[in-house]
Amino acid sequence: MPASSAAPDTGWVAWIEGLPCAGKTTVARAVGERLRALGREVEVLDGDEVRKMFSPELGFSRKDRETHARRVSYVARMLSRHGVVVLVAMITPYETSRQAARATVGPRFGEIWLRCPVEVCRQRDTKGLYRTDRAGGAKVTGVDDPFEEPLAPELVVDTATESVVASTEKVLRFLATQGVVPPLPAR
Repeated sequence: MPASSAAPDTGWVAWIEGLPCAGKTTVARAVGERLRALGREVEVLDGDEVRKMFSPELGFSRKDRETHARRVSYVARMLSRHGVVVLVAMITPYETSRQAARATVGPRFGEIWLRCPVEVCRQRDTKGLYRTDRAGGAKVTGVDDPFEEPLAPELVVDTATESVVASTEKVLRFLATQGVVPPLPAR
């Protein structure tokens, strides 16, 4: 289906959450590429990138993180109402923020938890966050700032043991069960 023919009720929000360096942005971008190849209009909202534009005044306190999540969920809802598949790649450490996002977006929402132990994330450390932690700098989510494990995500992806390709495929198969894309052929 061409992107321009997407009806407003075909939008969807996949809220991809997890620890820093769990693979949220990597998986979201890979899923986005595949969805575009299937003719869907897609936006990836990376929490760090969106923060720079919409929330530069916010820090990383619980209140500030919840405010940022509220802003992102509002934008995601607006895009999805116009037929866009929105892939939000954001730590979202608090269950209250995830439930607020679900309530803001409505029924065309799926919570996807990229489960990855902090030890694996620390080894990946693409942004140097965990090195800062070791040096006594800023707090790191999951180390010295809480990350509440999701209570009931629609999908759990184990990025510590699955490749990006396998994780992407798992997310696409989930989206197919939700009617976002046609069923994918068996592999």
